Amino acid sequence: MDLCPPAQSVRVVEAAPLQRAVASAAPGYVGSLATTPMGWPSLSQWCVWVEPPLREEPDRWEQRWSTSVNAALDRWSELVPLQRVQSPERAQVLLKRRKPPLRAVAGGWRASNGRSLLQLLEVRRREVWRFEPQVTVLVSPNLRAPVQQATALHELGHAFGLWGHSPEPTDAMAVHQGRVPVLDLSDRDRITLRWVRDQPNDFGRSTLQGSP
Repeated sequence: MDLCPPAQSVRVVEAAPLQRAVASAAPGYVGSLATTPMGWPSLSQWCVWVEPPLREEPDRWEQRWSTSVNAALDRWSELVPLQRVQSPERAQVLLKRRKPPLRAVAGGWRASNGRSLLQLLEVRRREVWRFEPQVTVLVSPNLRAPVQQATALHELGHAFGLWGHSPEPTDAMAVHQGRVPVLDLSDRDRITLRWVRDQPNDFGRSTLQGSP
């Protein structure tokens, strides 16, 4: 059975994408995360597309980027059932080799190594409409390999449902990278994601609004 069928049609859900979670008794850093009007943006199975090299024989920058992001993806695959796919229309997570645009902050603009962009969608696959989160993950190609891998690890954490940050610098989802890049998941990262994945939500379920 194809676990990642292509999208036949897509509609954007008109809803505020993220709101502060209320989960005072939750473990890890759940209290620092945000959720959506349809629940935690998580799926039981994720389909992931990684942008391929531009050339048949990748240059060293493309090779380094691919190695870094796939190493980060391997770490999350220990916790998240996922399948790599060859075309973006089969995916809910799209990993792209891009330098994120500058972000407006108080007093100016700020550059970043990576960024994750969330959309809530209705998607028709195999003639059935379902709610899905779709996340575009941008990871800059112009980084040292450890920083690149740590950036991908962090941004993929957002993609798989951790929309917020940990106050602890040793967590992959720390608000700022320290001098030593975090290349593996901490116990807090793991228990936080497990809790999020255990919560009910509307994603992956068929929707009655599916008739065109």
